Amino acid sequence: MKKLVLLAFAAALAIPVAAPAASMDASLIPDGTYTCKVEKVSDAQHVTVVMNNGIETTLVATGSVSFSKVKANDTIKVSVLKGKVPVYAVQ
Repeated sequence: MKKLVLLAFAAALAIPVAAPAASMDASLIPDGTYTCKVEKVSDAQHVTVVMNNGIETTLVATGSVSFSKVKANDTIKVSVLKGKVPVYAVQ
């Protein structure tokens, strides 16, 4: 019986556990300028990024801003104002 428990414990340790990504609503991000890595561009108005602190969020462009020239794995610097992006720059 002990061998079976030990074997089950060893098998459980061998299984890799994926840590869930910490995700945040963009409206909860304090206003400011941030450097982010692009994970996915949904369309010209929406881009999913990972911020320097590991938080994942989907940013929404506002006004005449368009994410159409951004690609996955780009590093961008964004200004967030009330959860929206009025200006950004690709680095």
